[in-house]
Amino acid sequence: MKKFLILLVLLVFVGIVSGAAGLIGLYYWASSDLPSFRKITDYRPPLVTTIYTRDNKVLGYLYSEKRFLVTLSEMPEFLPKAFLAAEDATFYQHEGVDLSAIVRAMIKNLQRGGIRQGGSTITQQVIKRLLLSSEKSYKRKIKEAILAYRLEKYLTKDEILTIYLNQIYLGSRAYGVEAAARTYFGVHVGDLTLAQAALLAGLPQAPSRYSPFRDFQAAKNRQKYVLGRMLAQGWITQAQHDQAVAEPLVFKSMPDPSWEVAPFYLEEVRRELIDRFGEDQVYNGGLHVRTAVDLKHQEAAERALREGLVASEKRRGYKPALEKLDKDKFADFLAHSNVPASLLTPGRWLKALVTEVGGQGVTVRFGDKYGFIPASEVGWAKGRVEVGDIVWTSVLAEPEKPGARKEEAEAPAPKGKKGKAESRKAAPSASSRPMWKLAMQLEPRIEGAIVSMDPRTGEVLACVGGFSFEKSQFNRATQSFRQPGSSFKPIVYSVAMDNGMTPATVVMDAPFSYRDPWSGQVWSPGNYEGNFSGPMTLRAALSKSKNLVTVRVAQQVGMKKIIARAQELGLRGEFVPYLPVSLGAVAVNLLDMIHAYSAFARDGSTITPRFVLDVKSPWGEELYVNKPEIKQVLTPQTAYIMDCMLKEVVRAGTATRVKVLGRPIAGKTGTTNDFQDAWFMGFSPYLLTGCYVGFDQPKPMGRGETGGRAALPIWLAYREAVENDYPVEDFSRPPGIVMANVDGVPMAFKEGTERGSMAVMDEEQEKAFFTDPNAPLGKGEDLLKQMF
Repeated sequence: MKKFLILLVLLVFVGIVSGAAGLIGLYYWASSDLPSFRKITDYRPPLVTTIYTRDNKVLGYLYSEKRFLVTLSEMPEFLPKAFLAAEDATFYQHEGVDLSAIVRAMIKNLQRGGIRQGGSTITQQVIKRLLLSSEKSYKRKIKEAILAYRLEKYLTKDEILTIYLNQIYLGSRAYGVEAAARTYFGVHVGDLTLAQAALLAGLPQAPSRYSPFRDFQAAKNRQKYVLGRMLAQGWITQAQHDQAVAEPLVFKSMPDPSWEVAPFYLEEVRRELIDRFGEDQVYNGGLHVRTAVDLKHQEAAERALREGLVASEKRRGYKPALEKLDKDKFADFLAHSNVPASLLTPGRWLKALVTEVGGQGVTVRFGDKYGFIPASEVGWAKGRVEVGDIVWTSVLAEPEKPGARKEEAEAPAPKGKKGKAESRKAAPSASSRPMWKLAMQLEPRIEGAIVSMDPRTGEVLACVGGFSFEKSQFNRATQSFRQPGSSFKPIVYSVAMDNGMTPATVVMDAPFSYRDPWSGQVWSPGNYEGNFSGPMTLRAALSKSKNLVTVRVAQQVGMKKIIARAQELGLRGEFVPYLPVSLGAVAVNLLDMIHAYSAFARDGSTITPRFVLDVKSPWGEELYVNKPEIKQVLTPQTAYIMDCMLKEVVRAGTATRVKVLGRPIAGKTGTTNDFQDAWFMGFSPYLLTGCYVGFDQPKPMGRGETGGRAALPIWLAYREAVENDYPVEDFSRPPGIVMANVDGVPMAFKEGTERGSMAVMDEEQEKAFFTDPNAPLGKGEDLLKQMF
């Protein structure tokens, strides 16, 4: 008996040790999978990265899973309770595992002969979704329970519930309650009603089965169940319950502006973020990114570029038809071309079928709607529009009332060459059907870009990289390199101002030939006009963009100095010390040109253009602040002299169209050989804008498509839309500058270099000269007479 007792004690001891070892092993086996976070901020699920404009409007989203992180304080009080009622009513009482719920589930599973129901708490569901598979097994349930107990030691109940409500999948690609609120009801989570919250709380059990988009009645029944559980728990009153049950449910999704608003800008931000943070962090990190874009500037720039490119294409006189249809194909086109009236806003482009051509215009159809294009909007097509053509049109105005055009339709027609009246009536349907007023459009083959930056801060307010982002995602503002032509000349002249020359320096505008000592080839540049003006001041030469004067200046100061200056200003390109470089023969980038010209718009210092301003984590931690990079390249005096010379380009040079703005503007046009590239760079102290136009594969745009004709109107259309948002401001004169007249025009000189100019002017006289930006040169001559 004694031996038996000893053996029994040993067996019990071994059993206890083995059991303890087993439990310890089981614990470590389970806990090895526990996430590393021990505080709520360690929770990092896949989240949507949100891109904001400068005034905190949403520009777009980047994500792999559509999930937005929100805290309990941002949710209505009844929302968490709705989920607790549906999933875990005793959440705040248990320690991670609800034993009574597990027993109930086991009984039901035994009755059904398999694992059909679980007894998981919300803590266990968090563990399952973060770590474990959805496999239904007792092995997984044991592991899940152990991990749940441990997780509750590290996090509070509120923190665990926060994770659950952000992690849960709620169908329709929506992860978490914020994404679900946007997807199903088009509101933020804080704006949900009790009825809406209860419907969302019914989704976790089977998101597809209970989706209101798939089976409204199933979703409604599940909502009633959740509301009933809330009532039973005493979390809502009977009146609240009844009101929620009776509330009509309207389903709509929150609009997603991604790639619809400022797509070129958003893409540039996306590329910059990936370069800095990596693709995984950008698409899953839930970053909050504040950018510099101003939507008013961006929309104005997009509109100006599109209209300018279309105008350039129309000047080449191409036929506008996309294709021509036989009559038996009309019905098929109309069946697939319907556009909701709500989307037909002014400026909206759409394809339309030409059904009748008359002297007063063209009648078209798109879907079930009719449109009329007045003759004034078709003239550029030179009579090439025919019935059956599919053409691009844009909306000018909403439909006229029936009969509104009757008088016009019945107006007497002008006589033709033989004196007989020609048919001028519009389409028969014009007086009986609602007619959208349209303009004929042409999708251009030519491309271009426009960038606008605040030179004081480096913030890029607008960036458009082409006619259509849908057609081509290539950003010609940031990825393309093209020859800048004469818009490079201010860099040459800035070097000249630092090497003994002044605006009054006289240089010959006469034939010039240069023999390359290495190849023996002779280069003989010419002026755009094909003539020569003889001796002229640098002020006049730059304003008139004289190539031969620029080449002589470059030869005198030395190309190595000019190339060094260009590179200091931030221009990237294959610069070599050859004279053609002085005329803009090296391809550069539009954004780099903005960077370079910032030295003129500022005090001689460049500032790096900034798209992204700052980046924060989902929890508001500051991850990155993009501080302005400033580099002093020119002296303030040289920068101011260049400002005065470039204002002359606007006042009396190749950019006089800009005078319509009625305020101090400096700028420079640029045109390359054979009219392949057209540029305009224009700026004031508060806004620096550059525009480029040209074919993607360099080829002539057509004679006359200069910087002043192709690029400047785009620049001007944009600036006219935003200019009045700024007070009139001229460039501030730094110390060490003296104003004197050159050819009757006030020009800036570094103190002591003004000798040889006709007369020195004081500040009041300079202001008097520029009081009226539209004044002809004669006003300067009158001022000289007064001075003498």
